[in-house]
Amino acid sequence: MSAPQKKTIGRSLLVTSVAALSSLALTAPVALAAPSPSPSSPSPSGASASPSASPSVTPPAKMSTVGGARLGRAGTQVNLASGVPVLPKDITARSWIVTDAESGDVLAAHNAHWRLPPASTMKMLFADTVLPKFAKTEKHKVVPSDLAGIGSGSSMVGIKEGETYTVHDLWLGVFLRSGNDAVHVLSAMNKGVAKTVAEMNEHAEELQALDTHVVSPDGYDAPGQVSSAYDLTLFARSGLQKKDFREYCSTVTAKFPGATTKNKKGKTVRKPFEIQNTNRLLSGDYDIAQYQGIAGVKNGNTTNAGATFTGVAERNGRVLLVTVMNPSKEEHNEVYKETAKLFDWGFKAAGKVEPVGELVPPKGAQSGTQPGTSGEAGGGSGGSDGSDSSGDSGASAKPVASATTDGGSGGVWTAVAITGGLLVLLAAGAFLVNRRWPLPDLVRRRSSRP
Repeated sequence: MSAPQKKTIGRSLLVTSVAALSSLALTAPVALAAPSPSPSSPSPSGASASPSASPSVTPPAKMSTVGGARLGRAGTQVNLASGVPVLPKDITARSWIVTDAESGDVLAAHNAHWRLPPASTMKMLFADTVLPKFAKTEKHKVVPSDLAGIGSGSSMVGIKEGETYTVHDLWLGVFLRSGNDAVHVLSAMNKGVAKTVAEMNEHAEELQALDTHVVSPDGYDAPGQVSSAYDLTLFARSGLQKKDFREYCSTVTAKFPGATTKNKKGKTVRKPFEIQNTNRLLSGDYDIAQYQGIAGVKNGNTTNAGATFTGVAERNGRVLLVTVMNPSKEEHNEVYKETAKLFDWGFKAAGKVEPVGELVPPKGAQSGTQPGTSGEAGGGSGGSDGSDSSGDSGASAKPVASATTDGGSGGVWTAVAITGGLLVLLAAGAFLVNRRWPLPDLVRRRSSRP
């Protein structure tokens, strides 16, 4: 089948859904009150005090061709033609990629398969691998061995030995504060770091993310730990199939359990404290506004990796994924600024530019099964509280304005909304026709904070 025919079939499956959802088109909220800059604050993604050798500043002559021959070439790959906007000229990242999350089309890329240190964007693979294993209401009391081996200078959410946390609390710590302590506790629950790393490597292979080698589950700098812009995009796309993944990666603020103390009356109390997502396109900052339509995914920053980021955003029914790795321009929030520029280009170019490659499906999807636990299409987190977390099959066609997460984390504002109609249209069966890896629903943003 020719490429134009494939594209026609893929788009035809979306017609009914787009028409049905047109009345639900939503705009982004006004940027949140920006936090003050705090240069002395610890790195939000686990900077290493003893990084491994810095990667080469020149991409290798030969790179993987997974997803298409052009994606294995060094330099920028894009099909510019009449009506296609010119790429922004001030993108300094070593590697980046702009893709359509639903069709899998790679709209443009730059050194897409360059194997580079990923920093905490590796946590997307960690979550996609481990999240389905534990119900979000499950509780765990932290023991000293749970926190062993955390790298010096790591970002922490503030987990304390002897305290009990729900799985829900721990995932908020992973996604919002990029807490390496939360990653290690969840790894301990998963029978250890070594087992978790092995499973992450196995899952990366299942996703055909062949540029990736995991050494540490939290993304902390380690010799031999690499990924690529292409692979990080595959991790995000796979993770976004899971309802709970979407919830956590799009949560802006949450309450996290503090230490147990006694008040003046001698009564035992445990006061929560607020944590905010360190994804600045989601939360905003003093020098950057919240990006219109943003709904996740994950940021990272270490000495060896520099700044890395994968984001997902939706406008007018189109969902794009952008990954940016290690901008050379040393400006505050530069990785988010370059991501925003690539998003802007992608939304203007989508539907006009001929793709230069595609995001390949997981191996299991080629045989009609989706990755995840027990063959679930959505791969949620274990039926946590009696709700359907697995495949969103019971989701309402009415978008959710916001969500207050359970497990003791009240007052949470999220950017998540579920549109069930698209799930029916883009079910697993449609994938076999499309040869694509479709999102089961759109992640949408409400126009105002509830």
